[in-house]
Amino acid sequence: MVFDISTALTWILFLAMFPIAFYWYRHAWRIFMKKDLSDVAVKGGKSPQNPKKFAPFVGILNLLGALILTYDIIGVVVMGLPYETWSAIAGSTIWMKIIFDFIIRRHAHMEPWGRKKK
Repeated sequence: MVFDISTALTWILFLAMFPIAFYWYRHAWRIFMKKDLSDVAVKGGKSPQNPKKFAPFVGILNLLGALILTYDIIGVVVMGLPYETWSAIAGSTIWMKIIFDFIIRRHAHMEPWGRKKK
């Protein structure tokens, strides 16, 4: 195996999946078990007016993302998934988590449309 930039980036992606999955499991644990809603849909350091409304969506998103990354890690280590497969799963999962978090955050902090009344 020749150590080049591609090999380095592959190892960085694989090793980064461990703390990312841990963080997402911990976030889901806080939302579902501890009922801690302080990190739900935070935008600009502010929580939404009703974080309880968005907590199930954020919790399920975190749990689902962590489960997919865990499957991916096990697939690489135990089942020997090909590079193209596991890197596509990991990349798609991370990007979709970022996109869906953005959508939930924007929806939670919606302001009424039109002119602001005095």
